[in-house]
Amino acid sequence: MAEEKQHCPAPNGRLVVIGGHENKGETPEKMAQKENKGSSMEILEAFVKLCRSDNPIIEVITTASSEGDQSFKDYQQAFDKVGIRNIGHLHHETRAETVDDECIDRIKRADAVFFAGGDQLKLTSVYGGTDILTILKERYIYDHLVIGGTSAGAMAMSTPMIYAGSKDDQMVAGKVKVTTGLEFMRDICIDTHFVDRGRFVRMAQVIATNPTCIGMGVEEDTAIIVRNGVEIEVMGSGVVIVIDGHHCTATNVTEFDDEMKLTLRDMKVHILSRKEKYIIPQDNPPHL
Repeated sequence: MAEEKQHCPAPNGRLVVIGGHENKGETPEKMAQKENKGSSMEILEAFVKLCRSDNPIIEVITTASSEGDQSFKDYQQAFDKVGIRNIGHLHHETRAETVDDECIDRIKRADAVFFAGGDQLKLTSVYGGTDILTILKERYIYDHLVIGGTSAGAMAMSTPMIYAGSKDDQMVAGKVKVTTGLEFMRDICIDTHFVDRGRFVRMAQVIATNPTCIGMGVEEDTAIIVRNGVEIEVMGSGVVIVIDGHHCTATNVTEFDDEMKLTLRDMKVHILSRKEKYIIPQDNPPHL
């Protein structure tokens, strides 16, 4: 009798992956300075609506930021505008601080957790392998926890995770630096501020080194909502660029030196705008 195949459960939770600079209810004058990239709080409103509570508890994690108090104040004001009063602030400078029982209890009670921007490497180095990350993953899979992240907070959700690669370096083969992210999404690489900061080539480098991975470049004031772990819907004022390397035929990414520019042939690209949907390919199942 053939052994029955096991399947990893589809997450009950939702992810809201934001490309940075999401609208927090700025005045028209401030929005004009941002080149009119959006005038509604659609993204933060959607994040709140995904919570299965009329009065959700939201914990904002500002660990990635060097100005955690100010970052929290900005989000406290923004969430207040969409009717959220029950909002907490978590910020850790070291791994030792994450073992606090009160902090863990707050993660267990939260309806949603939001990772603010800053340095994504700070998030992975502080939370990787901790009880907090384990609880977040378990609640994302088995409960209905909503996890949001913006800019660095969004990039850290994925694996692989880009943590370095400037606009000039991205064109040189082998210059983009990648590590393991928090792994709420596997075989997915998230990059943010994607169009505004011209990051297409650095994402292409990641895909060239691992064609099984799907790259998702999320523009500012734009987000993807992830349901069931694989179903994606775009929202916000910009676009999401999906880079698929499954059928690439040639690249020089393994022949790098300090001068050689990247070559990559037959890469597939989708450009998706608001309300567009996409299903993440599942051709690389995890070990069971």
